[in-house]
Order: sequence, then structure tokens, then C-alpha cells
Amino acid sequence: MATLGIPYRPYLCSQFSAAYDIYLEIFHSVDKRLRAALNHDTPNWCLLNSCPACFYKLQDEPALQFDWLVSIDGNNSLKHWDSTIYGTTARIDSRKARSDYWIGPMAVDQFKGEVKAREDSSPDDWQDEPVEANPGSLTCVTRWRNAGPKTRKKMFSVFHESGIFIAACRHRFVLLACDMIQSGEFFYPLALIDKLLTVYGKNGACAYDIGCAFSKTLRNSSLGPRASELNFQMMVGAFHRHAHNRKCQLAWHPMYILGTGHSEGEGCEHIFSASNELARSTRHASPFHRHQTIEEHFTFWDADKYAVLSELAVIQSELGLTDADFPRFLKEEHNYLDGLKQPPEKDRLSVRYVEVLDELAERRADWDLAREAANNSLTATAAGNLEQINIALAQARIRVDSLYTKLQHAEALVAHIESLLAVDARWEIGGQEYNHFKEEVSLSKYRTVLDDLECLVVMRLFELSKLSLSGTGYKLRQQIGKALQRRSEAIRNAINRYNIQAAVLNPPRQKISWKDIADYSFLGEFDLLRYSRTDIRSSDWATPAHREATTKYFKLCRAHEEITRLNVEVHRLHTAIHDEELHISTVTRDLLVSNPQLGNELQCQWRPCMAINVVHSFRLDRIERLPGFSGIRVQQDIIDDVNDIITSDVDLDAIEQEENDSLTQDMADYLQSIND
Repeated sequence: MATLGIPYRPYLCSQFSAAYDIYLEIFHSVDKRLRAALNHDTPNWCLLNSCPACFYKLQDEPALQFDWLVSIDGNNSLKHWDSTIYGTTARIDSRKARSDYWIGPMAVDQFKGEVKAREDSSPDDWQDEPVEANPGSLTCVTRWRNAGPKTRKKMFSVFHESGIFIAACRHRFVLLACDMIQSGEFFYPLALIDKLLTVYGKNGACAYDIGCAFSKTLRNSSLGPRASELNFQMMVGAFHRHAHNRKCQLAWHPMYILGTGHSEGEGCEHIFSASNELARSTRHASPFHRHQTIEEHFTFWDADKYAVLSELAVIQSELGLTDADFPRFLKEEHNYLDGLKQPPEKDRLSVRYVEVLDELAERRADWDLAREAANNSLTATAAGNLEQINIALAQARIRVDSLYTKLQHAEALVAHIESLLAVDARWEIGGQEYNHFKEEVSLSKYRTVLDDLECLVVMRLFELSKLSLSGTGYKLRQQIGKALQRRSEAIRNAINRYNIQAAVLNPPRQKISWKDIADYSFLGEFDLLRYSRTDIRSSDWATPAHREATTKYFKLCRAHEEITRLNVEVHRLHTAIHDEELHISTVTRDLLVSNPQLGNELQCQWRPCMAINVVHSFRLDRIERLPGFSGIRVQQDIIDDVNDIITSDVDLDAIEQEENDSLTQDMADYLQSIND
């Protein structure tokens, strides 16, 4: 308005907002009537039909390992400010969210009591599930977690909604959403999974960035028996694997789970990268307008996803390996990590016994030195006056008494541990038993410095990924850059500490250089180094070349599954387009007779989708004609029916020319990416 020479008038904003609300209300009323005419107003219709490639099930399709694949996650960008912190009363607005995305607070709160104890626990003892403190446990449960206790979430007090929690299919269609009300990600996953299990049924899989830990929460909740009965499985998304230890990756990463194909499990992250732009317009909006904005954004997002739905996307011989070797390598690594249990109680006491023996020897040496120094001091002051002798004697007595007290405490502690271990004769320093457990002391220090190094490297990885985001502001990029420089120096110091402790071990562990840390894939190797009580470098599964080949083998296995799933999805999408076009055509003809205005509106609204379906049908037909296509081909009469129904002004010749230039190359690139 300033460019037009008109000063800003606040009332115009209110008028525009009211006009926009009326505009959307009109469209909502018309859409409601159209959905009723099309029978699209049945319960859960959107969930069952939002992504035809995922959920349009056919009778003659081959069976898949997982009938449906989704991802869930929470996002704090779409927080909503609590107006009561200003000392004002929120404006009452009786309007509610109108889309099928939302799960209401009442449906969510039914699971609130199941995690209340965990939510209210202290920061020191909180974790998703009590886990044995042993090197073989899933330590990522306690080190990397999304939702902590309320004492760590003080910022929630100024927000009424602290964000949203969503579910998305593998093609990134938004399926469900709910508000996280003044809390973190505690019970919202349970509410969404309850709805997903109710609608989609058995043989489902869900990716979640803390899926390893949440699976225990799910198993212990009221949903546990039903999830187990329906063969429901949790996974960890491919991107978040960097924050999980190696054992967790082997058990939860989609690449090692049969039937997942090339599902990365990070659909929610893609959705949030776009929805983050809504934060400024929804932070202080009314509850209704916040939901309205999010609904409109998700509607356009799903429309965009539908428009691109049909855009599909020698080592073995050199190493002398067979297909049977790679599963064996993976099993051997599983067995190795499973066998790394916490040492028995007797061994832990023995390690502590070695430490207190060293402490006792140190206390006795200090006490002997203090006695000798006291005698020398008395001899030197014997020629002095009586006052000097008394002062020197008092100082010597205080020092000797203090060291003797510490010596007695050390003696008592040694005697106590000896009674627990039933030791008949005290171990000699340098003896066989002493030297054996002395090595365990060094190994404990080694694991400590390695933990610190791993933590720093994971944080560095996430900082690098954040630094490269185009939506990150200049100031934030500057702050991350400075933090990265400091972190790099801290990593170098941690490497030095690690190498010192690694050299002390017997046999010495391999040293780490900065070049090794710069390799992001190196993260998965930290747990192998930490748990190596024996030298595993000669094992076949630990050989770097074999490990790389094993990774490629399982990627290839998932690629074959992906091709099978894509064949099924091509058939589903082609058939869904045919069935929907026939249904819309029939309903339109009936409405043009019974309600011409509504029939004309249906024609206008369906025309853009019809044009997209033309492109989909053309692409799917080309895919089905590709050499080597192993899916079910749609019958030619069905294709002809669709072509006869479509009467839009879409230039099929132009589409064919464009597709001829790009489709073959796109498919070749996609298949190459699968092989890579």
C-alpha cells in the first residue's frame, strides 16, 4: 500500500481476514455437499483414499511384507502463544477445525495417564524404559531422546500448544495431526498409532526417530497387545540413525528390515521443512485461525504430492563372496554385540578391588613419607628452643594423623571388598590377578573418552546438516559456524585423549585421526571400538571391505523389495484413477440433471485433477510398457475408458513429447540410484 501512496489502515487487515474466512466457509460448504454426493463423507474416507498408491488395495495384487508404511514425528515450530501470560482473557471462538487431519484432545488424553509417571520424573532418572546399564544395551535410549521431563521443558509454560505431532505415508501425504498441548512428545504417538491401527489394520510399520525406545513404551501401553496381534513394527528413520549406536542401527534401521524397500522413514521431516514457514503467521493467531492456516497448507501440500505421485523415481566377485556371506556377517555382528554383557558382579568388585589396592598403596606411601619428614623435622629443630620444637611437633602430628586416618579408611574399604570377594590372601600389586583386572580399569577409562568423542561427532554432524539448510537465517548460520569451529577444536582434543587411552590398552586399539572423524559414516563404528574387549579386526564381518559390501548387499535387497512395491503401487494408482474417473463421471451426469449448479461446480473442481490424471495415466502406461516390468498391467479397455472420459484441453501430444525427452532418463537415474 505504501507504493500506492496509501497509508496503512489496521481495519483493512481485519476486513480482509473476515472476507477470507467467508471465502473459505463458502468453499467448505460447497465441498461438504460435493463429498456427500460423491460418498466421500464416510468415516475415515480421507485416511483410506488420500494416497491411492499406498491404500487403494486390489484383490489380485501380490502380498507385501508390510501392507502400509508410515512415519510419525513432532515439530515445535508451530507453537501457539498462550494469551493468558499477558494477563488477558483469550477471545472466545466456537469454531473448530474442519478437516479430517486432526485428532481431538479427548482422543489424545486417554493415553495421558499411561506415561504420566515418566513425564513427571526427575531429569536424573528419566528414560523411556529402564535399561540395564551394560555396554550391550541400547544406550541411545538414555543419550538421545525427544521428550524429557517437564523440568527440562520450561518454555512450554508460555505456549498453549507447544507444536504439532503428525503421521505421513511413505509418499509424504499428511494422514493425521494433533496438537501437543503444553508438553513434549509423551503420549501423542500412542494416540496416532491407535488411529492408524484402527483404520489400516494389520501388517503395518512406522518410522520414528526414537522408535527403538518408543517400541517399549508401546509394548507396555494398553495398545501393546493389539499392536502385537496386528504385527505392527517400529523403525528408526534413516537420517536419525546417526544418533543411535551400532547395535540399535542393526535392529531398527529400515535397510536391515525385510520388506521396507527404500523407505527412508523421514517423510515428516520433509513436511516440516515446508510447514516451518507458517510459524510467524500462526504463533499469535486464534486457535481456529491457526488450525485453518495449517489445514490449508497441508491441503496444498497433499495436492502437490498427488501431482508428482507418478514420478518414480561387481564388488561381490572381487572379494570372493556369495549372497549367503552377507546375512552371515550381519548375524555374526548381532551375536557379537548381544554377547557384550555387563561383567559379572564379582568382576566389577575385582576391578574396584584393584582401584582401592592402588589407593591403599598410595596412602601407605604418603603416611610413611609424612612420618619420615616428621622425624627429620624434629631432628633439625632439636637444637632450637622449646617453643620451636612444640610448633614443629604439632604440625607433624596433624599431618601424620590426617594421613593415618585416610590410610585407615583405605584399609577398611579394602577389607570390606575382600570380604565380599572372599579373598583369603591379599592380592599383590603386579600379580597375575591384579594385572588382569588392572587392564579392565584402563578399558573403562577408554570407553569414557570414546563416549565423549562420539557425542561431539554426532553434534557436529547435526550442526553441519543445519548449516546447509537454505531456510536458515544469516545470524543463525553465523552462530552455528562459530559453534562448529569450537566443536572442531573440542573434537581434536577428544581425539588426543582417546588416542592416549587407546595406546594404554593391551593390545593397543587403533588410533583415530581427524580424517577418520570427517567421514560421516564412521559414526556407526564407535560402538564397535567401545565394546572391543578382544581384537575383532581379523573377523570377516569387521573387515572394512566386507562391511561396505554387506551394506550394499542389503541396499540391493531393499531395492528388489522397492521394485515389487512400486509395481503394486503402479497398478493401484492406475486402477484408482480409472475407478475415480468413472465414479466422478457418473455422479456429474446425475447432478447436472438433479442439481445443475452443484454439478457445474463439481466439473470445475474436478477439471484440475482430471488434467493431472491425464499425466499420471500417460506415465503409468509408459512405465508398464518398459522392458522388464514385472507388475500387473492394466487392461487396455480400462485405459481406453479413461481416455474416453477425459475431455479436458490437455495437449497429449505435448505431454508425450515432454515425457519422451525426460521419462526414460528419469527412470534410468532412479534405477541407478537404487543400485548405488
